[in-house]
Amino acid sequence: MKRDLIAKALEARENALAQYSGFKVGAAIETADGRVYTGCNIENVSYGLSICAERVALWKALSEGAQGFREMAIVSSADILTSPCGACRQLLWEYCGDILVHLHSTKGLDKEHHLAELFPFPFDSRSLKV
Repeated sequence: MKRDLIAKALEARENALAQYSGFKVGAAIETADGRVYTGCNIENVSYGLSICAERVALWKALSEGAQGFREMAIVSSADILTSPCGACRQLLWEYCGDILVHLHSTKGLDKEHHLAELFPFPFDSRSLKV
């Protein structure tokens, strides 16, 4: 299952629009019922309008009515593993909880973490209680 998810993220990475940074990322997220949604990073000359692969995959899934996420794979070609940025971690926590996150580099690096390891003190609905 992990290999299939990484393969789908690798495939999605090919569609990345990274014309400014040259840093292509692909992501694939799997639901509890086995559906997979993919995404790639898309850059804009106004960097603040760029979007990460993880958010593209998550928003595609959510917009199709998906819920109950099991795991995500994130793929780059970096010399070190690329983990989700802070904004992606926040959104993943909000909609996926403590999912398994597979990090993979085309340089042969692999590691997996639960999201709680990558995002140990999340801001969530519990934070709003006074």
